[in-house]
Amino acid sequence: MKILYIGDDQIGTTSLHRAEALRRLGHDVVLVNASMPIPRQRWAISLAVRTGFRVFEPWIRSHVLRRIRGQHFDLVWLNCSPEVGPGLARTLRRQSRWIAGYMNDDPFGGRDGRKWDLFKKALPCYDLLAVVRTPNIEEAYRAGAKKVVHAFMSCDPVAHSPVVMTAPERREWSSEVVFVGNWFPERGPFMARLLELGVPVTIRGLEWQRAPELGRFQDAWKGPAANGADYVRAIQSAKVALGLLSKGNRDLHTTRSAEVPFIGGAVFCAERTSAHEMLYRDGEEAVFWSSPEECAARCKELLADEERRRRIAAAARNRVIAWGLTNDEVMAALLRVLAGEPADHLLVQSSG
Repeated sequence: MKILYIGDDQIGTTSLHRAEALRRLGHDVVLVNASMPIPRQRWAISLAVRTGFRVFEPWIRSHVLRRIRGQHFDLVWLNCSPEVGPGLARTLRRQSRWIAGYMNDDPFGGRDGRKWDLFKKALPCYDLLAVVRTPNIEEAYRAGAKKVVHAFMSCDPVAHSPVVMTAPERREWSSEVVFVGNWFPERGPFMARLLELGVPVTIRGLEWQRAPELGRFQDAWKGPAANGADYVRAIQSAKVALGLLSKGNRDLHTTRSAEVPFIGGAVFCAERTSAHEMLYRDGEEAVFWSSPEECAARCKELLADEERRRRIAAAARNRVIAWGLTNDEVMAALLRVLAGEPADHLLVQSSG
């Protein structure tokens, strides 16, 4: 198929990973970043989000249509696209057979204010929407969606493959317990408590300087997020990798839930949720906890038992492969549903 893929095209983003997965599946993919007309300054991005992208909508529409002038597509794929409103969606429909989307954010939650206004107005134009949170299924139908499926978040079989590391790289990236991810308000107290309990945590991510508790864990924070191959190095060189969730996004699992086990090296030590317990057997393929105190105890148990760590990490990677939790397999499954085939084990479909 010829696919117009509208989404973030920055290196290391899960959006780009999914576009590349479609290419690996043999499709002709034209990738357009709809947010390009928005200035990169913080004020402009903040204005775009607070106004639901309405301020920049004419420039966004012009940019997208200019990039695809004269082309026709079998499918328009919108990856988490708050910039695409109903007017642009209707125009794109005239140049394609289908419109489908993958929503890895939570557009129906309350965290992001008006950011998703245009997306929700455009939703009736979609032939298929994939969401990664169960409540989003019915919420999307109430917003006018035609067909909605729930998909597990996935890893990338290329970007998240283990890498060969030099001795200096291993020394640079080595850690006992690592968390790679950005700061959210609930994460500061959690990290401070882990350190109080004696867990040797290393933090890599953005915005941690905003944490009121920064003084209690500043030495553990190693600065900006590790992206691309550095993300793989950070996970691969740790003994334990934490899986924290975003409360504002109603997460029950994240991309790390597949990425960490697929990369290997570190044991996935994550919040106990129904999604995590569905994916992995606790104590055999991952380790789960429900409080900072339980997390600290589980981390210390793992750090003291190298053989157990190796066994759990290997079993987790096998589990990801057996489930098919890779971008290639998830995207292929979504395309089959779009074409009218039944949803398989990777997807949960609701009739609306």
